[in-house]
Order: sequence, then C-alpha cells, then structure tokens
Amino acid sequence: MKEWWVQVGLLSVPLLAVYLHIPPPKLSPALLSWRSSDSTGAVGSSDIVVLLHGFPTSSYDWCKIWEGLTQRFHRVIALDFVGFGFSDKPRPHRYSIFEQASIVEGLVRHLGLHHQKINLLSHDYGDTVAQELLHRYEHNKTGSILINSLCLSNGGIFPETHYPRLIQKILKDGGLLSPVITRLMNFFFFSRGLGAVFGPYTQPSPAEYWDMWTAVRTNDGNLVVDSILQYINQRKKHRDRWVGALMSTSVPLHLIYGPLDPVNPHPEFLQLYKKVLPMSTVSVLDDHISHYPQLEDPTGFLNAYLNFINSF
Repeated sequence: MKEWWVQVGLLSVPLLAVYLHIPPPKLSPALLSWRSSDSTGAVGSSDIVVLLHGFPTSSYDWCKIWEGLTQRFHRVIALDFVGFGFSDKPRPHRYSIFEQASIVEGLVRHLGLHHQKINLLSHDYGDTVAQELLHRYEHNKTGSILINSLCLSNGGIFPETHYPRLIQKILKDGGLLSPVITRLMNFFFFSRGLGAVFGPYTQPSPAEYWDMWTAVRTNDGNLVVDSILQYINQRKKHRDRWVGALMSTSVPLHLIYGPLDPVNPHPEFLQLYKKVLPMSTVSVLDDHISHYPQLEDPTGFLNAYLNFINSF
C-alpha cells in the first residue's frame, strides 16, 4: 500500500491544477453597463476630460463621479491601460509608463481630438502616466496631446514618500516566485489587500470588491500584476524627468488628496508636494478618506475637481 502522503499528493495535483485555472467571474450588470457607457456629456460645453486610473484596478474607479463629469464636460473619456480592466493583458510583456502614455496619445488621435486641449484627471498609477504626458507636452514631442489642465490624486508622485504594500514589493522583486504568487492570488487575498488602502468607514461593498476582482481577472490579468508593478522601479529611475515635468509646467495644476492614505502618508507626502510644487492648488478631503478618494468620497472629490476646473 502506498504511503498516505503519496495518495494525498496524487489527489492534490489535479485539484491544484483545477484551482489555478478557475475561469474568470462573469461580468456583473454594473460592469456590463460601464463597459458600454457613452462618453458624450454636457450640451453647450466643448471641454474634454480624460481619466487615468490607478493600480491594480481599472477605469471603473471613476464610476461614482461619471455622471457628475458628464454634466460639466462635452466629452468624458476613460480607458483601461494595457494590462488592466477590459484591455489586453499580454504576457510576457514589458509593461511601462512610456507605453501607457503612448496609448493615451493614440486614443486621443483615434478619437480625432489631438488638436483640442485636454483636461487630465488622474489617480495613483495614472498620475505617473499623466506626468509622462506632461513631459512630452512641455517638450513639444511629436504626437503629444495638448494639455489644458492636470489634476492629480493620491499617487506616488515622489518615490521618496511612496510606501508600496508588502505584497507589491514581493511581486515586483520576487523573481521566479512572483508568477507562482500571481497564480495563487484569489478574491480573499485581493480584497484584504485592497481594503488596507481604503479608510475604515469607506470600505467598498462586497459587490464592489467583486467587480474590482472581476476586472483584474478579465483576460487573466492576475498573471501580469508582477510585470505591471515594475512601474515602481520606473518611478525611481525617471524621478527627475517626471517630477521635473510638474515643477516646470505652466499648465494649471491641482491635487486632490485623501490624507489617511498609507501609501502616500500625511503629512510627509503633502509637505513635500507643497514644497516642491508651490504653484499647485490643493484640496485635502476629510481625515477619514484614504487612497481611493474618488470612490470613498465621490461628492467631495467631484466638487473639488469642478472648483479647480472652474477657477481658470
């Protein structure tokens, strides 16, 4: 008779194989509606806003302020960066902020808006993409979009005040271990990890967490998370280029900030921001708002953004 551990091992192999190839969840009605949303907005306005989302989520992060934006802007445009949401998630692939910026430029050209001024509203990972777009605009790079304004929110604008979560550090520098971890990722660990960067009183509902997870799992996005996370190293490498773009710009600049953010903590982050970028205006939301201000306090976030847009 075979040893018991051999029998357990033989049974575990097919079970593990099934677990690692669980098909992605079906899209909820909310996600299906979001995917088919139209970008046409306010009648009588010619203003355009492009929304740049964060990691590890998707353009769905903007769903709670979408209606408010469409009442102010003629066009409201949200995209999923490559590797996120409903977009392609190639692997192996060298994901980079430079590529994402080029995708934004390509989308603007595709929509026939490359001769019009664009307002950028960004969060987290999207902040860095916006910084690269700003650098290209300020240096008159071929194909760059015309930037009318830039509003940043809770992102690692300064590598020296950015504190990635432990799992992010492990995944980006884990070598051969990273692909194993990404295959073992599940809803429980995802929601626990993401919940740590929301405030205690502004946690997503179970359905909202599930929608975020579904967007990650679409096209096996969980398997490219480690590759995308190289953006943290890119921020350090290109710090002078991207912070320099903010320091030298004449574009109206604003920050909306949730001060409970453990990734870009208060007061360290905000003090550095105001020191380095004294020309920027700032909106600090309530003390209990954390890393996802547009989801945690959509009314406060939207009001802060519209006040900025209407100020120039």
